[in-house]
Amino acid sequence: MIVAFIQRAVVQGIPLLFGSTGEIITEKSGNLNLGTAGVMYVGGISGVIGAFLYEQSVETVNPALAVLIPLFSSILGSAFMGLLYSFLTVTLRANQNVTGLALTTFGVGFGNFFGGSLIKLLDSDTPSITLTQTSNCFKQTLPFADKLGWFGDIFLSYSFLAYAAIIIALLASFFFNRTRAGLHLRAVGENPATADAAGINVSKYKYLSTCIGSIIAGFGGLYYVMDYACGVWSNDGFGDRGWLAIALVIFAVWKPNFSILGSILFGGLFIIHNYIPNLSISMQEMFKMTPYVVTIIVLIIISMRRKRETQPPASLGLSYFREER
Repeated sequence: MIVAFIQRAVVQGIPLLFGSTGEIITEKSGNLNLGTAGVMYVGGISGVIGAFLYEQSVETVNPALAVLIPLFSSILGSAFMGLLYSFLTVTLRANQNVTGLALTTFGVGFGNFFGGSLIKLLDSDTPSITLTQTSNCFKQTLPFADKLGWFGDIFLSYSFLAYAAIIIALLASFFFNRTRAGLHLRAVGENPATADAAGINVSKYKYLSTCIGSIIAGFGGLYYVMDYACGVWSNDGFGDRGWLAIALVIFAVWKPNFSILGSILFGGLFIIHNYIPNLSISMQEMFKMTPYVVTIIVLIIISMRRKRETQPPASLGLSYFREER
């Protein structure tokens, strides 16, 4: 039971890890993208559209194309969301909070519209799309994992996207702390006027970090559909995972490597009610609140301690007006 719980916690946490890593990269530039939920939704439905069109056009899918086409489609959809957010907040200097919330609404509506359209094309009796062949390609695991007992079950029984999420988080942490470009990005997030005076292209860093962060967050939506949901798309099926990813950013104190363990913890807290017998429905909902409660506690602690390394970027959520420099 413990092994099964850890496995489910990891699978639940991977979409959150993708979303939080992407949002941390975005926020390090000073952009507060509250549209992460919408970005993940668009990343998921974009991959579904690509996979659907490919499966409908062939009799037998090619495993490589069955993975690459949804990945590329997800990248395009998520990058578009990041570009849209950047254009509104960096070029037009729109309010970041309002823009992010609008992107969430837009992303969910975008996903539901195209998801509903594909369901109508299938003329299905159930309000969902099932992409079994593509999902099987995404869910391939290491062939020797089953032979290693509990070790293989806990550490080696996941799909390539799960390991990609961990690698991306570690690379992001290395990028922020060990590279010149990462230092420039952090400078833009802390004080864009000073960074601009030092010759750093503030707009370029904000655009790139937001678009790359959105692509990574979009992979969280793709993973949820193709791996966690076994290739089944149903409208409004994501729940509040996008908001949990944003909460995880605060829990991880804006450090991608901390998000790895935090995502597993959040995933475990999200499903722990399934392992406690005789819980009422109201108590189950109470347990689902625990990730947010933990985030609030962490936020209170870091606010009281006021250590600079645990604080968000100083210019987070603020538009940069160069003429005021």
